[in-house]
Amino acid sequence: MPRRTAHSPSVRLLLSIVMLMASVVGGVVATAGTAHADGCYTWSRTLSQGASGADVTQLQIRVAGYPGYGAVLAIDGAYGPGTAAAVKRFQAAYGLAADGVAGPATFSKIYSLQDDDCTPIHFSYAELNNCNTTWAGGAVSATTAKSNALRTMWKLEALRHALGDQSIRVTSGFRSQACNDAVGGASSSRHLYGDAADLGSGPHSLCRLAQEARNHGFNGILGPGYPGHSDHTHVDHRPSRFWSASSCGI
Repeated sequence: MPRRTAHSPSVRLLLSIVMLMASVVGGVVATAGTAHADGCYTWSRTLSQGASGADVTQLQIRVAGYPGYGAVLAIDGAYGPGTAAAVKRFQAAYGLAADGVAGPATFSKIYSLQDDDCTPIHFSYAELNNCNTTWAGGAVSATTAKSNALRTMWKLEALRHALGDQSIRVTSGFRSQACNDAVGGASSSRHLYGDAADLGSGPHSLCRLAQEARNHGFNGILGPGYPGHSDHTHVDHRPSRFWSASSCGI
């Protein structure tokens, strides 16, 4: 039987199979570094100024702790200059290229920072609600209260990172009316809305917490020097700014 040459049909078929397998393997290698979301949310496109939609809203929730000193990022689903600036600060905080465009690298970092229920890895719904398990009984619906708490947690995650990734101790979060009355809370307390957190001292002093919170999207900051706040720093996102911690220079 004559020997087959490199140009025979059988050899050409074999080479085709080898090349196909190589391309498949190459494709796997090429996509091995692609960011994969957890069970919470997956972004399917790169986002930049001019974009709008639910995916922008999800991004804004996660970068709301990076609005700049005294600012608050609107969670409105519109990728404007404020969102671009917050994304830049988030990127810079984690050593990414700070271009204000949310792409694979930015999303990959967010995925690494969140749990399957969308909470940041260092905070939990249980931590923000030691009142009940339903989030009901406050000044807003249970759904709104829980949503507000999620936004607070992402701001606290930004605060925690800015303070060297040392722990932050939450001593009070959402309260129903009954829970609020039981601790003598104000009738208009932001805890009833689920958007407030009281922070206890730990690796950082109460004043340090209050001072740094000014950079992370909290309209309400109350701390030492304000009546009833000698043992904690309170942060919230009320409609307008009210900061008072006179012992801390605020």
